[in-house]
Amino acid sequence: MLEVPKGSWALVTGASAGIGEALAERLAERGIPLLLTARSAGRLAELAAAWRARYRVEVEAVPCDLSAPGAASALFDATEGAGRPVDLLAANAGFGWYGPQVEHPLDRTLEMLRLNVVGTTELVHLALGAMRRRGRGKILVVASTAAFLPVPYMAVYAATKAYDLSLAHALHEEAAPDGVTVTALCPGTTRTRFHRVAGLAEGERVRFPALDPGTVAEAGLQGLERGKAVVVPNLLDRLWIASGRLVPRTWPPRIGAAVFSRLRRAGPA
Repeated sequence: MLEVPKGSWALVTGASAGIGEALAERLAERGIPLLLTARSAGRLAELAAAWRARYRVEVEAVPCDLSAPGAASALFDATEGAGRPVDLLAANAGFGWYGPQVEHPLDRTLEMLRLNVVGTTELVHLALGAMRRRGRGKILVVASTAAFLPVPYMAVYAATKAYDLSLAHALHEEAAPDGVTVTALCPGTTRTRFHRVAGLAEGERVRFPALDPGTVAEAGLQGLERGKAVVVPNLLDRLWIASGRLVPRTWPPRIGAAVFSRLRRAGPA
């Protein structure tokens, strides 16, 4: 059973919507005290109040923009450093973008790198140190099926998720002797606001098999509980990932370019 010791907490980043919200609620259902973080202070406060009432569990909102320099350290100081030990970290915060990279504003690209890569790395690093000292802990890093192959028209996003997957998979082995489990959750298409935030035009959709956020979250938490290194929730995604290893490396990016180049954006980035 997934749990944390008495007096410890779970910290979920990007908890205001989508997979992050689903992860947090699944943890609340298990009776695990929660620290929720995202930029949306109002939404976090709303969720915290609702889950405290519904699940009779401690839930606190800690608003934070993890793409800002030093934000992960500040978040760590406000949680672990403030006497609220984090024994379970769900590093979910991140965003993507559709379209030719040359059309994406550079400042937005760099923000994506700061959130998806730098913020995640900094927070995982800090959490690992605290967990190692205690000799226990669990970390779930939310990557993506985009991590397994280059994805034209989502070039930087896919690269950030390849980094997240590689980081989590390596740390799965490194941290095990210290009593810490690190798992990479790699969802495929999920019914969230991700595609709208990424700039996909209204009515457009990625024609891949989709799961709901609750199913993805539950698969990730069960994989973490079982000590798995990598979790891909959708069977069809597991099949195409496996098949991608059997063809020349140049084929999947060409197929991806053919698929994603046809998608319409909502407007200028």
